[in-house]
Amino acid sequence: MQIEISNKRLSDDMFHSIRKDVLTHWSTGTDVNFDEAVVYQKRITGDKRFSNKLAHAKENNITLTQPRAGVAVVEEHIKLLKFLEDEGEADLLPSTIDSYTRHNRYKEAQLGIDESAQTGRSMLNGFPAVNHGVDLCRKVTSSVRSPVQVRHGTPDARLLAEITIAGGFTSFEGGGISYNIPYSKNHTLEKTISDWQYVDRLIGVYEEAGIRINREPFGPLTGTLVPPCISNAVAVLEALLAAAQGCKDITVGYGQLGNLIQDVAAIRSLEDATNLYLKKYGFNDCKVTTVLHQWMGGFPADEAKAFGVISLGAAAATLSGATKVIVKSPHEAMGIPTMEANAAGLRTTRQVVSMLRDQQPMSSNRTKAEYDIIMAEIECIMDKVDELGGGDIAIGAVRAFEAGVIDVPFAPSKYNAGKLLPARDIDGAVRLLNVGDVPLSQSLLYFHRAKMEERAKREKREVSFQMVIDDIYAIGNGYLIAKS
Repeated sequence: MQIEISNKRLSDDMFHSIRKDVLTHWSTGTDVNFDEAVVYQKRITGDKRFSNKLAHAKENNITLTQPRAGVAVVEEHIKLLKFLEDEGEADLLPSTIDSYTRHNRYKEAQLGIDESAQTGRSMLNGFPAVNHGVDLCRKVTSSVRSPVQVRHGTPDARLLAEITIAGGFTSFEGGGISYNIPYSKNHTLEKTISDWQYVDRLIGVYEEAGIRINREPFGPLTGTLVPPCISNAVAVLEALLAAAQGCKDITVGYGQLGNLIQDVAAIRSLEDATNLYLKKYGFNDCKVTTVLHQWMGGFPADEAKAFGVISLGAAAATLSGATKVIVKSPHEAMGIPTMEANAAGLRTTRQVVSMLRDQQPMSSNRTKAEYDIIMAEIECIMDKVDELGGGDIAIGAVRAFEAGVIDVPFAPSKYNAGKLLPARDIDGAVRLLNVGDVPLSQSLLYFHRAKMEERAKREKREVSFQMVIDDIYAIGNGYLIAKS
């Protein structure tokens, strides 16, 4: 069935018509009562509301720390979050959702819950919030001192949003682009953008009832050498899609690439570009904050070396003025970390953040030059998206992916062109080896070509795909730039 989308706000009739169906997707949906949920949310104290804590951090130039974490059994999940809050000194807490729930496979999630209860260890790789339902979600969110966010990876997150927001969560992550293109092969953008417009409208309806829920598009995308102009453009688009449905508190994100100058410039350009385009399209009352995700690629297996990668991410987040940082653990190379390893990554990050907090934000001519390049690239992309959509961002986003105007490297989606190839320059900044059909200006094309040729000359080899392969594995092997 062909889905027609636009960036217009869903009408009340349309929203409530869809809602009747959404709440029947699993038995716990019938427990959601919007009016009662508003009353419950209003009882949540300000210090446990995500938007309040982010606003305070931004006003005081503080970078908050937040891990990823989630297990199947409620009591064990609470134990995990309390440990990260107490031993890890986390400022913000997550509930990372399991893979079955992310794919709306609630029957399999229930089997995982039952098996977890029998074996005494989590048989799911996250917290199955939909199956647990509103009351158990409230048990989780009320058991800790800090605000709790839903983190997941779900193309269709409508029921998940209904249950978790009613369950006392005060922030919801993801988006119709960022939780499709990097995660799924066959979902159309029309479908996922439409489904996420429902999520954003739900949060908009809560906003109109006096409840502010923070919205966070997923910034790193595939997390593999994604050029800042691509991830920032997607973040801007998802901010605009959310704002159109009534979201007022938006956190845009970026995945650390490793070159400190580029990472600092990327976070600053991300915040400025988001504010710029929100105002351009008439959304003048949104609050924008930023998040830097520590390195999402391969990690060194050696714990000491992994702590070095974590520390560099902490420095990039603090020196860029990011409002929060998503923290990795020293066990990233080995799979799901223990709670002790997770807490160690948090404490390491907090130490670096604390030492850098009172220093002046990083500023130099090179940082400004990098910032200007990223902003110019975003403008090229966004102008074309606007043109393709005839001023409608939702239509423009779909057509931009069809045309390769936005192209996420190494994404599994068949709706992504897959022509763009990134590689590092001689300083370790991520550049474009193959621009594909991304509509950059001639001066920007020349800039990227020159950077690649400069590296090739230094390394005495041809500009080739081998550079890309080498760079993907470099940090895991102890380098920033691959050693040919």
